[in-house]
Amino acid sequence: MNILHVKYALEVARLGSLNKAAESLLVAQPNISRSIKELEADLGISIFNRSAKGMRLTPAGEEFVGYAQSILRQIDEVEKHYKHGEARKQKFSISVPRACYIADAFVSFSLEIDDSPAEIFYKETNSQRTIHNVLNREYKLGIIRYAENYDRFFKEMLHEKGLVGELIAEFSYVLIMSEDNPLATKDIIHFDDLSPYIEIAHADPYVPSLPLSKVVKEELPDNIDRRIFIFERASQYDLLSENPQTFMWVTPASEKVLGRYGLVQRYCADNKKRYKDVLIHHNGYRLTELDKKFITALSESKNEHFH
Repeated sequence: MNILHVKYALEVARLGSLNKAAESLLVAQPNISRSIKELEADLGISIFNRSAKGMRLTPAGEEFVGYAQSILRQIDEVEKHYKHGEARKQKFSISVPRACYIADAFVSFSLEIDDSPAEIFYKETNSQRTIHNVLNREYKLGIIRYAENYDRFFKEMLHEKGLVGELIAEFSYVLIMSEDNPLATKDIIHFDDLSPYIEIAHADPYVPSLPLSKVVKEELPDNIDRRIFIFERASQYDLLSENPQTFMWVTPASEKVLGRYGLVQRYCADNKKRYKDVLIHHNGYRLTELDKKFITALSESKNEHFH
């Protein structure tokens, strides 16, 4: 595989046009076209769908672009290190579900970063996106979350994709709500007690192969008529704190977070469903010192939150 051909393909993918790519690269269009055809022949795939409207990536092409971008980033790093004598940066990247204990672990981990140059990436998202991020090597580590009844499915999927998983935590969701919520005074909460209130829920499905409608039906009780779907954690705390009619299912929260937003944590007697958080990475990947520091912080945070 010719790296120059890869660069040409990425520029065409970025601009969606052979003409524009030729202008950008200062290379004759026929040379770019021929290079891409040779690259497709070498790989045995069609990277682009060609039409009068331009060049559009095929599904195989989209997958190729993810790998190609990662390869070129690594080449750039090698060139910078050896040609320009730049100091080698510490690098850490992880894609995770939204959870108090993981966020707290990341804060503790950040305090362990020394004075050397460093690039740290922390992304909160769903399991499907995390698997994609790790597969394409955009992130070195990931944590996926799924209901334990999908354990066999996920283990088989990770094995097929060349990923390994390590169990981090098993838990049932708890409820958090404003201390002014009427449910905050109840010793025992049942599903039916929740029906008059507004649920705050993250909109991301956890199971990559299932349609959202099926996941929502399985993950969310059917007796709730009002829901607000969100995609990040900051707004959830504002909503829960300011609106005493809201509640949310979460992993166990820290006293620090609960106190900061005037929230309380309660258990639901009817909630028996168990979930797993699993750390994933490529098979054969060697953990860096930063990876090990984060995993240590994660273990300590889990022990603190999951009594």
